Amino acid sequence: MKDIIKKAEILIEALPYIRNFYGKTFVIKYGGSAQVKDMLKESFATDIVTLNYIGIKTAIVHGGGPKISATMEKMGKKPKFVQGQRVTDKETMDIVEMVLGGLVNKEIVSLINSHGGKAAGLSGKDGGLIKAKKKLFKKHAETGVDEIIDIGLVGEVTHVDPHILISLEKDGFIPVISPVGVGPKGETLNINADYAAASIASALQAEKLILLTDVPGIMDKNNKIIPTLTKENIKKYIKEGTIKGGMLPKVQACVKAIEAGVSKTHIIDGRVPHCLLLEIFTKEGIGTEIQA
Repeated sequence: MKDIIKKAEILIEALPYIRNFYGKTFVIKYGGSAQVKDMLKESFATDIVTLNYIGIKTAIVHGGGPKISATMEKMGKKPKFVQGQRVTDKETMDIVEMVLGGLVNKEIVSLINSHGGKAAGLSGKDGGLIKAKKKLFKKHAETGVDEIIDIGLVGEVTHVDPHILISLEKDGFIPVISPVGVGPKGETLNINADYAAASIASALQAEKLILLTDVPGIMDKNNKIIPTLTKENIKKYIKEGTIKGGMLPKVQACVKAIEAGVSKTHIIDGRVPHCLLLEIFTKEGIGTEIQA
């Protein structure tokens, strides 16, 4: 009987959050171990379906870097990276689009549908969803003049037209989006999934942007999770080196979303089963929440 009562208490604890978030939109960046390990994939799919059944609309943006690299190597092409971004020539872009849109995207769609959801796969090219421009990188040279590096068909978002997502959500579908966009000349551009998710969350005026990672959250210098951060806190932590490396673009994506009107953003550990439900429906949460 105690176990049954405990289940009821969990539901009661979640009730204020369910009531508050009913009808709102969450944009979720799905990647890391949660996208690779079977048990975590099942957990993610059931979380998404649960959210939608209780009236929370979700849009998923996924990565797929490891599968892209593995496919490239099978095809005799060595992956190269500059400042964490994949060097993307035309042949590599074809592989990226094939793996993201034809393999990873459809696997996620099938997984969600097998748990009772109604997922629909698309890329940033569908319905004019993501417009982009080539992203150029700067490298500091010894001469003191920054060197411009062109790493190919890598893009940054210039505009998001959310109409196709709104149409899908109205009909009860869960959009699953691969992060490629269209350049000004109609060329396909490879876009960082964190930045794509932030731009889509901004265009939808989402309640939350949630990034699934392979770390517990943002850690302080004592290796403890920082549960809540503001934009001002983030500037301080970047300056002192607490936020650095691979966490930096994720935090920058979160700040960009908040500045564009997203209410709150979260960086959570996708290695924890049911991490979405634990972050959203408990007072403590499990990761780092970033707010204005």
